[in-house]
Amino acid sequence: MQTPPVPVGLLDVSGRPAEKALLDGLKAYDDAQYDNAERQFRQALGLGLASAKDRAEAHKRLAFVACATGRLAECEAEFRLARRADPGFALDRAEAGHPVWGPVYRKVVPP
Repeated sequence: MQTPPVPVGLLDVSGRPAEKALLDGLKAYDDAQYDNAERQFRQALGLGLASAKDRAEAHKRLAFVACATGRLAECEAEFRLARRADPGFALDRAEAGHPVWGPVYRKVVPP
């Protein structure tokens, strides 16, 4: 009989450098500190996030920052990287309807 895998909790991963950078980036993003958030997301990706969903989330947030600052080609590239990291990646309805990044996202993931 095979032993089931031990669940991994937030405290297990939050001490890892990549995951800590992602958490710091999410906090900075939520606090509208977009330059810092962008640095943290890039650091998290560079350090090697373990989860495909986490990699996609970092790319998604980088796409949002790029779109919001008028870097539309970079925004599109980040959405593509999010899809490559996690083929199931999709924006929720509100995110996809955003007037700035929604149209760029729909170029990458047509409805």
